[in-house]
Amino acid sequence: MGVGNFEIFGLQMVLSFVVYGLIARWYVAPWLARFPFHEAFIPLLLVHALRHLGVTILVPTVTSPDLPRAWAAQVAYGDLLAALLALLSILALRARASFAVVLVWIFNLEGTLDLVNALYQGLRLGATEFDVGSFWYVPTFIVPALFVTHFMMFAMLVRGPREARARR
Repeated sequence: MGVGNFEIFGLQMVLSFVVYGLIARWYVAPWLARFPFHEAFIPLLLVHALRHLGVTILVPTVTSPDLPRAWAAQVAYGDLLAALLALLSILALRARASFAVVLVWIFNLEGTLDLVNALYQGLRLGATEFDVGSFWYVPTFIVPALFVTHFMMFAMLVRGPREARARR
């Protein structure tokens, strides 16, 4: 009885979540606690500014032409929108714009929902059984980091600037 793609995918994703969770808890969160509220989001948003990588799923020489194209387009353009919202959030935070935190909320909601939808739809369609080439590393290695940083931002947003000041 061999191990299938789905099981390998699940194992890799779970282990990536564990490792990124430990990195976040032990190193990143304490480091970010030293920054003013608005500045603490920027390193986490920079990770998401690279989500343009998701557009790679549309490159025919990277993934199988049998991969459902409607789903691939959702993944690609959802990630592209998240990357653009992350960049806009960074610029707004750096400019101390009055709407910066609202923009971070919008980014964080869109980015999280995009990841949840891509993962759910991919599992529903059996995407682990398609030839996705090197794109395999996106959901098994990068997506867990994105989820962890989204969680960190949600926690920071819910706590707000007052608690952030108190923790420093």
